[in-house]
Amino acid sequence: MSLARWTVRAGAALSVASLGLTVDNLRRLRVPPAVPGAAGDLDRVAVLLPVRDEAEHVEACVRALLEAATHAVDGRETRARVVVLDDGSTDGTGEVLSWLQAAGTLEVVRGADLPAGWLGKPWACQQLADHVRLTGGAGGAEVLVFVDADVRVRPDALAATVALLRDADLDLVSPYPHQEARTVGERLVQPLLQWSWSSTLPLGLAETSPRPSLAAANGQLLAVRAPTYWRLGGHDAVRAEVVEDVALVRAVKSVGGRGGVADGARIASCRMYDDWPALREGYAKSLWTAFGSPAGAAGVVGLMVLAHVVPVVGALAGWSRAGLVGYAASVLSRGLVARRTGARVGDTWAHPVSVLVFAGLAADSVVAHRRGRLTWKGRSVA
Repeated sequence: MSLARWTVRAGAALSVASLGLTVDNLRRLRVPPAVPGAAGDLDRVAVLLPVRDEAEHVEACVRALLEAATHAVDGRETRARVVVLDDGSTDGTGEVLSWLQAAGTLEVVRGADLPAGWLGKPWACQQLADHVRLTGGAGGAEVLVFVDADVRVRPDALAATVALLRDADLDLVSPYPHQEARTVGERLVQPLLQWSWSSTLPLGLAETSPRPSLAAANGQLLAVRAPTYWRLGGHDAVRAEVVEDVALVRAVKSVGGRGGVADGARIASCRMYDDWPALREGYAKSLWTAFGSPAGAAGVVGLMVLAHVVPVVGALAGWSRAGLVGYAASVLSRGLVARRTGARVGDTWAHPVSVLVFAGLAADSVVAHRRGRLTWKGRSVA
C-alpha cells in the first residue's frame, strides 16, 4: 500500500472515531433546565462582568443581565447582584456604565492598574470577586457567574445556570453560548469552537478527571462555587494565562473539584467578532497557547488536518474510497453539533475548508507570538 493511500485511510479512521465520540458526547452533554425550581435561587449569586472598551456592547449586555438577575422561587422574588468592572476604558464605556448605574440596581467598580505578572482579564475578574467578598456581608455569595460583554443572556439564563451547577453537584459549569456567525469568515471558523471539544473530548471523563488535557470551558458564561473558587486562590491561580477559562477549570480540578462545559445555546448567545480582521486578531492572541504550547498547537492542528482534510483530498485524487468515508464522517460530526447548537447545518459541507482556515490562524498565532507582537485591547499578551 502506498504511503498516500495509507495516510488517507489513517485520516478516515480518525474521522470515523471522532464521529463516534461526537455522538456519545451529544448524548451526555448537560443542558441547563428549562424551568428551574428552587435550585435557581439567586439571592446568594453574584454576576461579574469585566469590561474594557466595550461601549458598543455593554448596554445591551447589562440590560439583559439585570433582567435575568431576578427569579421567582416558590412565590418569592430572588435577586442576584450584578457587578461590572470598568478596566480602564477610553471609548465611553465608563459614561454608559454611569447612567446605567444611576437607572438601576447595577454596581460599578473602577479597575486598578494592572500589576506585574497579570494579564488583563484575570486581573479584572479577580478584582470583581474580591469586591463581592468584601462587600457581601455575613452570607456573601455562594456562586460567582462570570460573563463577557459580547454575550446576551436570556431571561432565565442565570437561574438555569445556577440550577445546573447545584443539581449536578458541580463546582464549575460553563454553558457554551450559541455562537453567532454572519460573515463568511465567521461561518467557517466560529462553529469549530463547539465542534472541537464535542468531537475530541470524552465528556464522561472530563468533568472529574484531573488530567489537564481533559478540560474545556468558555469564559463567555462561567459559573463557579465561591468556596471552591477561593480554595484554589481565585484568578490569582491563572493570573498569566491567556486562555484563563480552561486554566480555571484545571485549577478547580487540582483542588478536587468537578466541572466542565454544558450546552448553553438555549440560554445565551454571543457574536465574538464582527469581521475577519477582528476574528484574526482574536484568534492570534490565544491559539499559540490554547493547546498548552506552540508545539501542542502544531500537534493538534496536524491531527485535525489528517482527520478532516486528508481524506477528502484522497477522495478527490482517487487514491482511496476510504477518503469518501472519512469526509462523510467529518461532515456528519460537524452537522450533528451544528444542529444541536443552532449553527448553520448547510455550512458543514465546507468542513475541510474550515479546518484549513483554522490551521492558518494557528500558524499566524504562533508566528506572532514568536515575534512578540501579540496585543489585546492595548496590552501585551505574549
